[in-house]
Amino acid sequence: MDAVLGSGRVVFSLAIIALGVEHFVCARTVADSPVFSPKDKVIPVIPWLPAIPWLAYLFGAILVGCAAGMLVKSTRRMAGMTLGGLFFACTMILEVPKNWANLGSMSLRTGVFEPLTIAGLAWLLAGADAVPRWLVWASRWMVGVSLIVFGVDHWLALAPIGSLLPGWIPWHVFWIGFFGLAFIAAGVSIGVNVLARWGAAGIGLMFAIWVLTLHLPRVLGWYGIPGAGANPNEWSSLFIAVALWGGFWGVAEES
Repeated sequence: MDAVLGSGRVVFSLAIIALGVEHFVCARTVADSPVFSPKDKVIPVIPWLPAIPWLAYLFGAILVGCAAGMLVKSTRRMAGMTLGGLFFACTMILEVPKNWANLGSMSLRTGVFEPLTIAGLAWLLAGADAVPRWLVWASRWMVGVSLIVFGVDHWLALAPIGSLLPGWIPWHVFWIGFFGLAFIAAGVSIGVNVLARWGAAGIGLMFAIWVLTLHLPRVLGWYGIPGAGANPNEWSSLFIAVALWGGFWGVAEES
């Protein structure tokens, strides 16, 4: 199990590098998705920056640099702190005001808690001995609350989220309800630091399964979804899921 969880940091870093590269690719692309308000012109890559090309290039370069730095022990602390700080700041500045203006929007709520989760994971992966104790505590709670929100949202939208599962998987509504409970259980476990290793390992495994059965086949065109392979939102969703998979396994290894 240690050998499997030990791959988490590498998987997380590779996913962040992929998101950085996607910023380069999509620097001149404006989001066209129901997730975003029609008034907002953003780059369709987390953390959904304003559609300013030079900003996308800069942010992409920082993501690639931070992700590479997290693979080297001597630069892990600085890279993790910088990466977490960037995602946290972008969320507070760009996403929280949108969600505050429309608290009932599940898509906008996801736009807040996904980057917050990545921020918290980056801080935790910087090393418990390398960051302030209060930040470790705050990161655990931030990640835990985010997972609980994801779980509650799964229960609020059983059928709509279930429609995203491929047809060969039976009992869509059951699985979405089960995933909702798994989110909540893992969120409580990580937040209060009780059986946190198992909670993080389990939720990381769930994201790994999603990557292999849902996100990757979609972008590869195996499910016949028109335009999925050329849709930056699909690729971004894939890289986010990979980052959460690796990030949680990395946290499990540290626990």
